[in-house]
Amino acid sequence: MTTETLVPMFAALGDETRWSILTALGQGDASASALAGLLPVTRQAIAKHLAVLQEVGLVEPVRVGREVRYRVVGASLSATAQRLDAIGAEWDRRLAAIKEIAEGL
Repeated sequence: MTTETLVPMFAALGDETRWSILTALGQGDASASALAGLLPVTRQAIAKHLAVLQEVGLVEPVRVGREVRYRVVGASLSATAQRLDAIGAEWDRRLAAIKEIAEGL
């Protein structure tokens, strides 16, 4: 996962509606119509938000009969979480080193 992929992903997640959609899809696959029933947004707006989430690799469409349902791409979320964990671990290491230096003074 590179900065080129993380920046658009975080931009997509920065929208409250898209975050709500992703949270709802965490409960299970759903169509744009079903999501519109859960959220105070039109089906057309949901479809546009799903397109953004799909573009950054966070959701994927799955055809079930005549219906298109969307599901979360767990691998993308896991890769993002691992990248954030690595950044956090590096900061923890740096802060521990600063603490050790400060305590030695």
